[in-house]
Amino acid sequence: MDGLAAWWSQLTSIEATWLAIGLTGQSMFFMRFLMQWIATERARRSVVPEVFWYFSIAGGAIVLAYGIHRADPVIILGQCAGVTIYSRNLYFIWKEKLDLRRVRRDGRERGLEELETPESQVGR
Repeated sequence: MDGLAAWWSQLTSIEATWLAIGLTGQSMFFMRFLMQWIATERARRSVVPEVFWYFSIAGGAIVLAYGIHRADPVIILGQCAGVTIYSRNLYFIWKEKLDLRRVRRDGRERGLEELETPESQVGR
């Protein structure tokens, strides 16, 4: 924290202005993920491809490490929030897959031929 405090105390007004611009830009970038997160929470399932979230976590973790190394609060704040949201979406994906496996297993145990799953409803 001493490094961050020292950095903060040495900011010029121009650097502080650019910090504000950077935080504003990060806020705009964050908003698209916030809107997607709200849609996912309402649907109680992820509404984008699963691989998107894996790349997001990997990229977010790498950029977060970079931000920590640079002691850059714009990067650190933005990436911490992002990685949390990416993880939550993967939780919903994994939960949905687990629930679907349970439904299929239970159906096989009961001898049911076809279960009402999202895949079986395509084209209806």
